[in-house]
This record gives sequence, structure tokens and C-alpha cells, in this order.
Amino acid sequence: MEPSCQDWMSALPEELWDIPLTNLAIPGSHDAMSYCLDINSPLVPSESDAFRLLDGLFYCFTRPAIFKWATTQDKSMEEQLSMGIRFFDLRVAHKPKDSSSDLYFTHVIYTHLTVLETLSSVATWLESHPKEIVILACSHFEGIDDRLHEAFIFSLKKLFGSKLCPRKDSVPTLRSLWASGYQVILSYECQTAARHCELWPAIPYWWANKRTAQGVISYLDWNKEMGRPESFFVSGLNLTADRYFITKNPKQSLRTLTFSNWDCLRKWLEEQTPGSNPESLNIIAGDFVGPLPLCSLVIKLNQKLVQKKAVR
Repeated sequence: MEPSCQDWMSALPEELWDIPLTNLAIPGSHDAMSYCLDINSPLVPSESDAFRLLDGLFYCFTRPAIFKWATTQDKSMEEQLSMGIRFFDLRVAHKPKDSSSDLYFTHVIYTHLTVLETLSSVATWLESHPKEIVILACSHFEGIDDRLHEAFIFSLKKLFGSKLCPRKDSVPTLRSLWASGYQVILSYECQTAARHCELWPAIPYWWANKRTAQGVISYLDWNKEMGRPESFFVSGLNLTADRYFITKNPKQSLRTLTFSNWDCLRKWLEEQTPGSNPESLNIIAGDFVGPLPLCSLVIKLNQKLVQKKAVR
């Protein structure tokens, strides 16, 4: 792994240290923990009764299909961090009928790894990379009541401690974060977050819900025309296939679909620009960020900010 990817934030030109993080191009991982899904776990409660019945009757057929279409990543959190990923889409849940307070990640089914053991590895990685900033977006929270929320938040505060950047009215810069020793911006998509100054609000995610590159690009371009949000936001390059397409294409998978559309997505990505303009992008997330060069392409977009400053 190139050092420039592992520590790309600290390697940015000094001209970019004082601009808000919302004006930087930041690579992100969609459904970051789906690399360790447990094919034998129960379905998440939000799945329909009809799908549950189908899964119960034809388990040996449905589970392989679920696994290959729900898996969006193939690298661990530490590997994704070292590749340059700085935004993580984390879908957190509590398993039904589980008497423990353990939380897992989900995408149709649950992961092998628990949330806290995974985030502990993130905290360890940050110790070795003191100038890298990560944005953790926790969402969904299926099966989690107020008691579990408070216990989870307490654990997060204990785990990251002084690395947690408190919620602010203005978006921090790299220089201000480094000066304070902050390395973690923790977004928490729940009303509970308002009670804790360490938690940031939900980060908008532009999700096209399309299975072709052209569909994703049209959706993202439409959002750009409407203007960017004021704070952090995510442009998702991830594709989605409905159950009709999955049934009609048994040899396909999310991986093959993503790779076959990548060239078109890549060309669009290379044309984008970070910054403060209404059409500028901020966090750009995708699937299979290990084998595909999403990180290097997104990081490279920040050179356009340096060039703009040089012109001025």
C-alpha cells in the first residue's frame, strides 16, 4: 500500500489544510462491513413476510443469492482505511431474540463481527495514523431501543475518547482537527444523537437505486443541479438490482454488475470537482473499493482545488 494512500490527508498540500472538510473530495465505502456477512444468520426484521416465507422454504437457493447481492465490499475495515477510505457507511442492528447487548452490522442479514470489536480496530489504526480523519456514519439501528442506544453511545465515547470531534456549528478543517487531536466525526442517524454533543446529525446520502451506470449518473447530476447540502453529504456510485433482475440473472452478482459498469462511472468521477460551488461534490462512496481504484481517483480530485488556488 502506497504511503500516500494510507496517510493521504496529512500529505495534502498546505493550501488545503484550512478549508472545511465538506469542500474536500473524500472516498467512502458503501455498506462498509458487508465483507463479513454471516450467510447463516437470520434475516433482518424489516424484510417482508413474503420474502421470509420464501427464504424458509427455499433456503438453499435464497441464501447464496442474498450473499452475493448483499456483499458490497471484500476488504476489512483496516484494509479499507489503508487504501484511503475515510467515510464508512455503517448499518447497526441488534439481533432479534438475542439476550446479549451485542450489536452487529447488517445488509439483509447480519455480520460475523460485532460493532465494537470492529470499531476497536479502527481506533487502533488511528493511533498509528494521527493526522488521518475518519467519518463514521451509523444508521438504521434495527432492533435497538433507547436503552441499547445509550449503552452503545457510552461505549463509543469510551472507545474513541478525546479523538471524537464534538458537533459544531461550522465544519472543521484539517488544521483545526489536528490542533485539537480530533480524528473521528461520528454521525448518528437517530434522535438520540441530539442529547450528545459528540454525535453529528445524519449525513445525506444520494442513493440512485438504479442498476446501470447511466441511471446512477443521471440521478447524481440531477441532485447536483438542485444544489449541494450545507454540510457533509455523500454521492453514492453504488448500483442496486431489484429482485426481478436477480431472479432473471442467476449468474450475475453485485460484483459483476459493479465491474461491468465501472468504466462509465469512472469517466464521470474523473470529471467531478470538490469545493464550495453548488455543483461540487464532497464524499464519494462506492462498492468494492478494494479492487476498484475509487480511493485514488477521489483523492486525486483534490488537486483541482490546488490548481484553482494557483490560478487565483
